[in-house]
Amino acid sequence: MDLLAAIAAERRHIADLVESLSPAQLDVPSLCGDWTVRQVAGHLLAAIEAPSSALLKAMVRNGFRLHRGNAQLAIEMAARPVTELAGGLRRHADNPFRPPIVGYPGQLTDLQVHGQDMRRPLGLPHGLHPDRLQISLDFLTGGRAVGFTPRRRTTGLRFTATDLDWTWGNGPLVTGPAEALMMALTGRRVVLGELDGPGVRVLAGRLG
Repeated sequence: MDLLAAIAAERRHIADLVESLSPAQLDVPSLCGDWTVRQVAGHLLAAIEAPSSALLKAMVRNGFRLHRGNAQLAIEMAARPVTELAGGLRRHADNPFRPPIVGYPGQLTDLQVHGQDMRRPLGLPHGLHPDRLQISLDFLTGGRAVGFTPRRRTTGLRFTATDLDWTWGNGPLVTGPAEALMMALTGRRVVLGELDGPGVRVLAGRLG
């Protein structure tokens, strides 16, 4: 698969989503921490548009804490008009930025997961491509998903997608749709009710 093309397509997919939402929908709490749907969009745009100096200033304001600096930058970016958020995602859709360690699979996974952080609270269908979901499942269980999935979360469990020819691991089974598995692997407890198998209880305990 051409990962850069897949990443670009997901950015455009999210731009279309953002433009289609009402102000009330944009202010709905997302599945990502304390962020609203709009702020998740701001985070995705900040990752490819904000200069490194902007992140440095945000970190200085937040005691050099990277995660808090990133969160502040996302909130600032989200204050832009919706047309600018969507336009920025489209303008930078083909940005070849490759994150360290997690690389392009991590970038694709970040977009797919955050897209669902936005859509799920609004009850919207995801329209994610099965082949892209499989890339993310392979990434999340491959041992290099730093910042996404701690290894302890998957150790001793077997995961099987019911809508893909995909299985990983050994141990008590966790089975369900590929999208729900991806969200569970990244710590979203809200999808646990969509999963089945004796491993679900173990996974739930690990999600806290």
